[in-house]
Amino acid sequence: MTHPNRTFSVYGLSAVKNYLGLIGALLAMCVLFSFLSENFLTLGTFSTLSNDIPTLVVMAVGMTFVLIVGGIDLSVGSVMALAASILSMAMVRWGWPLFAAGLLGILVASLCGMLTGLISVGWRIPSFIVSLGVLEMARGMAYQVTNSRTEYIGSAVDGISSPIFLGLSPAFIASIAVVVIGHLVLTRTVLGRHWIGIGTNEEAVRLAGIDPRPSKILVFALMGLLAGVGALFQVSRLEAADPNGGVGMELQVIAAVVIGGTSLMGGRGSVISTFIGVLIISVLEAGLAQIGVSEPMKRIITGLVIVAAVVLDTYRRRGERNTH
Repeated sequence: MTHPNRTFSVYGLSAVKNYLGLIGALLAMCVLFSFLSENFLTLGTFSTLSNDIPTLVVMAVGMTFVLIVGGIDLSVGSVMALAASILSMAMVRWGWPLFAAGLLGILVASLCGMLTGLISVGWRIPSFIVSLGVLEMARGMAYQVTNSRTEYIGSAVDGISSPIFLGLSPAFIASIAVVVIGHLVLTRTVLGRHWIGIGTNEEAVRLAGIDPRPSKILVFALMGLLAGVGALFQVSRLEAADPNGGVGMELQVIAAVVIGGTSLMGGRGSVISTFIGVLIISVLEAGLAQIGVSEPMKRIITGLVIVAAVVLDTYRRRGERNTH
């Protein structure tokens, strides 16, 4: 039997290695792009980056939790578009203030996530199948709400994404707060331990007298809530709600989480690593754009990075099993 202290030390060392590896990769990319583009290492570039990523950051935190419990949610891009459409309708047609409209959008997104969780958990259907259905429904409702047109809101929403301090926006500061809270929930609360236990061995959790179903449903509802928050950030940045917004967003979110080292098999993940994964994706895309790489080639390179991250994760898991 493996001694508990030894197991803890192995996983602790693994987490440290993962952090160092991700930070090293991020710094290497920054150095590379600074040589290839003289405009990369500028305050303007990093200010733009920091104010572009809040939507991806908050949604990636939610996806980290979903993957940890052994699920996946492919509907997040469409749910984000629906929440943005509801927000715009409330403000433009009903004359609601931003706060109330934002809460309504977040509530609708949370209900979409809860629907995915209830059906997936209640009927024991793989979450990727259920979320595909919710993806189509949410996108269709976004088109219905906006009459398939972009809804322009204007400056009434731009304050959330306007830089206020050192080039940073309230949206960026809020997204960092979500990362900190998510990290504390995952590492310092009973709920976080339940999620990790469910992803590691759901049957063992059940035999221990804990019903995993409420925790799993909560994870999907939380994913929806954070997609709604991401919609608020995006609408603020664009000053408009686009029913076509968020197409492919689910792939970007999952890519950031996987690059951060969260296991697709469940049971292991880190919110801090996910945040670094978001930075890696964002720096990669910004750097490739600055050196003039075409859009098709950018997608090829990003895809290769994701595949490499999955392969490295597979080798890392094998190494941990051999150590035990």
